Amino acid sequence: MSVDLKIPTLTRKERFLRACRFEAVDHVPVWIMRQAGRYLPEYQAVRANHTFLQICKTPDVAAEVSLQPYRILGVDAIIVFSDILIVAEAMGLPLDVRDSGPVLSNPIRDAAAVRQLRSFDPNVETKFVGDAIRAICKEVGPDVPAIGFAAAPWTLACYMIEGRTRGDISRATQMLREQPQVVRDLLDRIARATAEYLKAQVAAGASIVQLFDTWASELSPSEYHAFELPATRMIFESLAGSPLVKILFAKGSAQHLESLAKSGADVLSVDWKTDLAEARSKLGTKVALQGNVDPTILLGTEADVRRAATEAVEKTGGVGHILNLGHGIMPGTPVANAKAFVGAGHAAAVQARAQVGSTE
Repeated sequence: MSVDLKIPTLTRKERFLRACRFEAVDHVPVWIMRQAGRYLPEYQAVRANHTFLQICKTPDVAAEVSLQPYRILGVDAIIVFSDILIVAEAMGLPLDVRDSGPVLSNPIRDAAAVRQLRSFDPNVETKFVGDAIRAICKEVGPDVPAIGFAAAPWTLACYMIEGRTRGDISRATQMLREQPQVVRDLLDRIARATAEYLKAQVAAGASIVQLFDTWASELSPSEYHAFELPATRMIFESLAGSPLVKILFAKGSAQHLESLAKSGADVLSVDWKTDLAEARSKLGTKVALQGNVDPTILLGTEADVRRAATEAVEKTGGVGHILNLGHGIMPGTPVANAKAFVGAGHAAAVQARAQVGSTE
C-alpha cells in the first residue's frame, strides 16, 4: 500500500474521517475510552462538588469535564461525558448511582415488563446530552470531532435485566436461552430507542458515534449473529446517509469479528486480546480498526506506554487505524502516562507511514 508522505497538517476532524476511510493521515488519530474521568485531578475537583448523575445531567458541567482530556492530553476527539444507562432510565427504569455502582430499579423479568417500557423523546427527556454536545462544539469549533455514544442493545439489555452493572450476567443469559422472544422484543425496543437517541446527538453536533458492547463476549457466535447483530445493524442503518463515523466496540470481540464487520460500523474497536495485525488480515479494508492497548500498561512506566502505542500502530501500518485502549482508562493511571500514550501514538504514526511508503 502506497502512502503519500507529503501530507499537509490536517484538522483533528479531517484526520479522524480520513483514517476511517483508509486515506493517508499526518498521524494516526488518538483518543482514549473513558478519557474524562477519575485519573484526572481536574475531574476529581469537579466531582467533589457534584454527584456523577449531576455531572451527566448538567450540560455546562458535562461539557467541561468532556473537554478536560482535549486540553490536557491533546487527544484528537472529544467524547461527551454521559452514561450508557441514561437510555434505560429514559425508558422507565429509575437509575441510582451508588458507591457500589449504578443500580436500575424495576429490572426486566418478563414480557410484561418489556411491554411497559416507554418510548421517549431524546430532545426532551435526555436533552441534557444534546446540550452538552452543543456546548462542546461551540467551545472547540468545527475542526474537532465530538463523539456521541450509547450502549449496544445486548449490553443495555443485560443491565436492564440484571438491575446493575457489576458482577455476572447469568440472569440475562438464562433469559436469552429460556425466553428468547422476550429478549428479542427487548433488543428491538432498545435498538429503536437508541437510534433516536443517537440521532439527537448527531443533530447536536456529534460527527462520530460509538456503541459499547461490553457483554458481547458472553454470546456464542451463533447467538451474536441471531440476537445482537440484527439489533445493532438496525441502529447503524438508521444513521446511514450521512458522513457520520460509526464505531462499534465489542469487548472479547475476536470470536465475533466477521459478524461485527457486517454490523454497518465504519470502525471496529477491539480489545487487547484481539491482535490488530490478525484483525486487519482477516477484515482487510472492510472496516477501519480502533484500539487496542491493554489499559493496565498505562499503570507502568512511560517507556512501556510508548512502546505499546508504537507497536499497536505498527501492526496496522498507521493506515485505517484510530489508536485507543482496548477498554477504558483505569482510575489509577498517571496523567503523564496518558500524555505519553497520545504523544507516542502521534509520533509512531509518522514512522509507520514512512515504513509503509519505503517498502512500496
